[in-house]
Amino acid sequence: MNNHYKKSLVWFRRDLRLYDQAALFHALELSESVCCCFIFDANILHKLTNKEDRRVEFIWESIRCLKEELNALGSDILVRFGEPQKLIPQLMHDLNCEALFINKDYEDYALTRDKEVALALAKVNKKVHKYKDQVLFEEKEILTATGNPYTVFSPYRNNVLKKIEFEGIQQFNCEKNKNRFAQTNTENLISLEQLGFKQTNIQSLKIHFGTKGGILLIDDFKERLHQYKEKRDFPAIKGVSYLSVHNRFGTISVRHLAKLALEKMSQGSAAWLNELIWRDFYFQILANFPHINHAKSFKTQFDAVRFENNEGFFNAWKNAETGFPIIDAAMSQLNQTGFMHNRLRMVVASFLVKDLLIDWRWGESYFAEKLIDYDFSANNGGWQWAASTGCDAQPWFRIFNPILQSEKFDAEGKFIKKYIPVLSELPKKEIHAPWVAYEKNPLTFQLRLGKDYPWPIVNHKEQREKALKMYDLKNVG
Repeated sequence: MNNHYKKSLVWFRRDLRLYDQAALFHALELSESVCCCFIFDANILHKLTNKEDRRVEFIWESIRCLKEELNALGSDILVRFGEPQKLIPQLMHDLNCEALFINKDYEDYALTRDKEVALALAKVNKKVHKYKDQVLFEEKEILTATGNPYTVFSPYRNNVLKKIEFEGIQQFNCEKNKNRFAQTNTENLISLEQLGFKQTNIQSLKIHFGTKGGILLIDDFKERLHQYKEKRDFPAIKGVSYLSVHNRFGTISVRHLAKLALEKMSQGSAAWLNELIWRDFYFQILANFPHINHAKSFKTQFDAVRFENNEGFFNAWKNAETGFPIIDAAMSQLNQTGFMHNRLRMVVASFLVKDLLIDWRWGESYFAEKLIDYDFSANNGGWQWAASTGCDAQPWFRIFNPILQSEKFDAEGKFIKKYIPVLSELPKKEIHAPWVAYEKNPLTFQLRLGKDYPWPIVNHKEQREKALKMYDLKNVG
């Protein structure tokens, strides 16, 4: 046996699965016995003011699924609540583990946390092994010809595709050494209430948990993947994968998804692979340009833009009361489900910044509270794209017209009617801008604008002109 360690610990974080998991694979390869643990990080959870948080419940349910899988193998995952900087060294000591295996995390707090854990373990001669797992390519793996990180997506994508073609995609077979999971008595799983949280509506949303849930979605999406390119922008139809939350918490493997896209060889699969590469792109931006961690624009010159930041407008946007049906429907979807269709994420972000003239950081923060699939790098990248402050972002003078976006991507108004039911009786010609029809025939219109549904809080044409002046840096200061 070439194993290096008698006993090791795998600390699960954003990788809640037992298949194709880099740290787990290497631990099983290099150890006679492997223990598993998960820490509900008090440093993170204590900052969540809403104690009905769908993300916490999704993680909890997915941990429950992991426990069931490990219990079937005679093993278990040890789940603790507290500060990892203290709990991981304590677990290593109590379990008599010689090495810790983890997958890398690239966010600011995670980097600091992992460094503190590694330092604590080094003092007692415990080894720490770190692996790339949540991305296809990380940090400085994909560089320009001059050795610099990419800041434009298209050449980055082309380089990624060449590298995949040359190297392929390596997956990790954890199954072959599954007999090396530490045999142990099972523990009861800490409850949501013990964590200080309550159940949400996540069960009624029929969200699938754990790896089994992720695989169910993959199997469903495989049958629709060839249509992804033409259907992905229309929120009223089943055009996207709905895998984002599973990608976020690692209940499925990104390598699995990329191989699926490569095997299918269609326009739809190519478009989907493109989206997976966008995800990697934003991770490498985070790793190579850490100033974005600190509420800074990627293009720092745009920190000089002076937003109006009308709090009444911001509250109307958050509460789906802007009077623009497509915006309000999208925000209702977010508030009710924790999910928002990707096309609508762009539209509502553009509306907040360039119609309501509100700092993109306000919207980024609200999405961070609400999105079940919240991921700092993608969220920050998406908001900076819409706000024209990010790398390879939409030019500042390009501003979405919310009515045209609504007419194009929800032509029949089906999505609007689902999430703004008070508008459900309006014909498709009126539903995108109901105030226009109302002003023509106020006495016979089906709704009382201002009572049943709000008047639009701004005039798009007027706000567009204000935004253009606001963004023109020659006018600043």
